[in-house]
Amino acid sequence: MKEAFRRIYGAYPEGVWAAPGRVNLIGEHTDYNDGFALPIAIPQHTLVAARRRQDGRLRLHSAQGDGPVIDLHVDRLTPGAVTTWGAYPAGVVWALREAGHRPGGADLHIDSTVPTGAGLSSSAALECAVAFAYNDLYGLELSAPALALIGQRAENGFAGVPCGAMDQLASACCTAGSALHLDIRAGAHEQVPVAPEAQGMSLLVVDTRVKHDLGDGAYAALRAGCEQAARLLGLAALRDLTPADLHRAAGALPERLVPLVRHVVTENARVTDAVARLRAGRLAALGPILTGGHASLRDDFRISCPESDLVVDTALAYGALGARMTGGGFGGSVIVLAEEDRVEAIGAAVTTAFRAAGYQAPDLFPVSPAAGARRIA
Repeated sequence: MKEAFRRIYGAYPEGVWAAPGRVNLIGEHTDYNDGFALPIAIPQHTLVAARRRQDGRLRLHSAQGDGPVIDLHVDRLTPGAVTTWGAYPAGVVWALREAGHRPGGADLHIDSTVPTGAGLSSSAALECAVAFAYNDLYGLELSAPALALIGQRAENGFAGVPCGAMDQLASACCTAGSALHLDIRAGAHEQVPVAPEAQGMSLLVVDTRVKHDLGDGAYAALRAGCEQAARLLGLAALRDLTPADLHRAAGALPERLVPLVRHVVTENARVTDAVARLRAGRLAALGPILTGGHASLRDDFRISCPESDLVVDTALAYGALGARMTGGGFGGSVIVLAEEDRVEAIGAAVTTAFRAAGYQAPDLFPVSPAAGARRIA
C-alpha cells in the first residue's frame, strides 16, 4: 500500500488503515427499526493509505479501478456532487464537517478484498477505513461507535442510501473471535464469543454473484413501509412490538404492511434467542434460527432471489445446520453454518446446483469472526 501510494502521489503516506466487511449472522432490516442485530466482521477488508494535505484538496484513487485520481475540494463537498464510488470516502469527509469538525484535505489510496455488491458491506468497510484514517490524521479523538455513525451519515446523506447503522458499527466495533450484539436504540453493543473451529464447525459464505444495489429504491421502500407501520400503530419504532403483540397490530394495519411488521418483530426475537444460545456455547443450535430468518426474509420481506434460495435449499439438503441470505437482499451472499466435515460436500453441491440451473458459478469461502477497523501501519 505504501509503495502504491508513492507511485500515485509521489511521496509515502502517513499511515495505512484497515476496516473489514461483515456477515450478519441474524438481525436483518432491524437496525433502522431501532432493533437488534448480531454481525461478525470478516477477514476481507478495505485498506486506506493516507496523507494530509494543506490546500483543502481531497484526492482519491482506488486499486479496483483503472480510472484517474478523483480530485475534489473539502469546502465544496455537497450531496450529489460525486456520483461514482468516490461518493463514499468523500461523504465521510463531508459528514465529519457536517458534525462540526474541520478536517482538511488528504490524498487517499484505497484497496479492498471485500467483494462489491455481495451483501458483505463493502461500502461500510470503505467508509470506516476512511473515517479511522481521518480520525488519526487530524486528531479528532472520536470513538469507534462515533466514527461508525459518521460512516452511516455519509451513506445516508451523501451517497443517498437510507441504510441503518449496523454495517458501519460492525466494521468499526467488532473484535476477533466474537459477534457484535447491537442494540441500535440504546446505542449499545457487547461482544458475544463465537468460535466455530473450536466446536468443529464452519461458517461458509456463498456469494451468489447476483449484484444488489441498495440505492435503487427497493431498500428505501421497505424502510418507508416499516416507518409507516410504526406511525399507524403509534410507536416510535417497530422495535416496541413483541411477538405477542402481532395479532393486535395486524388488525390495525393495511394488509401490505403486516408481513413487514411480522418480519421485524420475529427477527428481533431471533437475535435475542441467538445470543442466548451462543452464550450457552450452543453454536449448532444457531442453525434453525438462521434458516428461520431466511424464510422470513423470503416470504415476509420478499427480498430473496432464486439463487439465494437455491443455496439455502441445497446446503440444508446436504447437511448444513442452517443457512440464510445475509445483507440487504436482492442478491448478495448466503451464510451457511455446517460441521467442518460437511463443508466440502455442501460447497460442491451448491456449485453443481448453480451449474444445473444455468447460473454463474458462486464464490465460496469460509469466514471466522475478525477484528474491526484499526490502524495497521
